[in-house]
Amino acid sequence: MTYDLLVRGGQVVLDDGVRHGDIAVRDGRIAALYPPRSISPAAGEIDATGLFVLPGLIDSHVHFRTPGLTYKEEWATGSRAAAAGGVTTVIDMPNTQPPLFTPQDAHNRHEMIKGNSLVDYLFHAGVDPECVEAITEFTPAEATSIKVFLTGHHTAPHVLSDPTLLDRLFRLAAQQHLRLLFHAEDDAVFQLLDRWQGPPATPTDYERHRPRTGAIVAVARLVDLIHRHGTPTHVLHVSTTEEADLLTAAAASGLPITFEVTGHHLTFTDDDIRALGPRIRLSPAIRGRKDRDRLWQAVVGGEAATVGSDHAPHEAKDKLLPAADAPPGLPGVQELLPALFTGLRRRRPADPREQLLAIVQRVLAREPARLFGLTERKGRIAPGLDADLVLFDASAPWFMEPSLVQSKCGWSAYEGRSFTGRVVTTIRRGEVVYTNRGGTPAFGPASGMWLSPAVC
Repeated sequence: MTYDLLVRGGQVVLDDGVRHGDIAVRDGRIAALYPPRSISPAAGEIDATGLFVLPGLIDSHVHFRTPGLTYKEEWATGSRAAAAGGVTTVIDMPNTQPPLFTPQDAHNRHEMIKGNSLVDYLFHAGVDPECVEAITEFTPAEATSIKVFLTGHHTAPHVLSDPTLLDRLFRLAAQQHLRLLFHAEDDAVFQLLDRWQGPPATPTDYERHRPRTGAIVAVARLVDLIHRHGTPTHVLHVSTTEEADLLTAAAASGLPITFEVTGHHLTFTDDDIRALGPRIRLSPAIRGRKDRDRLWQAVVGGEAATVGSDHAPHEAKDKLLPAADAPPGLPGVQELLPALFTGLRRRRPADPREQLLAIVQRVLAREPARLFGLTERKGRIAPGLDADLVLFDASAPWFMEPSLVQSKCGWSAYEGRSFTGRVVTTIRRGEVVYTNRGGTPAFGPASGMWLSPAVC
């Protein structure tokens, strides 16, 4: 047989373990898996000797800022950052200008993106608080998931907190087979605190103004709504011990609820605020060490379904505004894999790399594909699926330097941090979209496509 590409000699991370092998690619799909060096050359070859081969990663939580906020990020630069981090599929959030509230908004966004993306993509739709019923207009061609903000911030002005509207949303989403995603912090709690204590004066005051209380109250409300309606729900960027406990208990009781942890909540704690200040002002806020420990436990133990970047870049000058005005969010899609793998190595030094990469494969590929209707194309290395592959040097030490940042914002909260594990090559549907074997990054064709997921 003639193949378009052979990825030879790598340690391939599969659902049932890691084994040496060759991956044959034809027409953008994985055609076959072979023992090492057991077949003749193809039209093209990539030597993966000494490297692990992961399935292309899926970051189900990015803000690539198109349309309306492209001074912060553009799709071309966001997708470069994704490819450099081993991410081959992203799911973009709806809070742009204008927001993605209708199927036509999704088609309009695609028209802006096509020809500019190194990675494949989907969209999470938003919900208009003035017209909740609009979610019923979406088909799987536009979106199968709806993002809801229970509180707002600088780039998220559309808040849905009215109990009657939330109840209607859950009912409609269940009828339409839509998965709900939540920024789960309670707006009423934060408004009450703001009226009492005013705005934060310094970055170290921020967590006190956006405390864990808001998140815990919001998650408890969601559990009650899911119990009543049975609507599949995914809670984003969980930041506290209490949330993780509540969500795990709810899932154990049989409710269709899952949750995400972010790379930055796994990396930073409130101890880092004194050094990094507004660079790690986030929504939800960075918490304490005990919270970070609990989140790592959730990732390793399988309680957390996904790890996302919540890639939300801002211009550096905006992050240096006074504490009350500095927008929350940081770039993170490029740093997601190295931050996760490095954290796993440091916390579980006795575990073999194969075991740690199985966790990476679960939370950054297999489970995002399952939740968002992509299992027929993405999330695993298996014949018939898209040839999305990441060649990963699990032993390479390196530092994050400003010159390496691919995001348009030009900065990273991880600058100066050491990582173990580096992406060498990223392949999307059989095409090399990123490689860095000689110290100089090179990018491939911007032929990423808008995917049509199956109904979840």
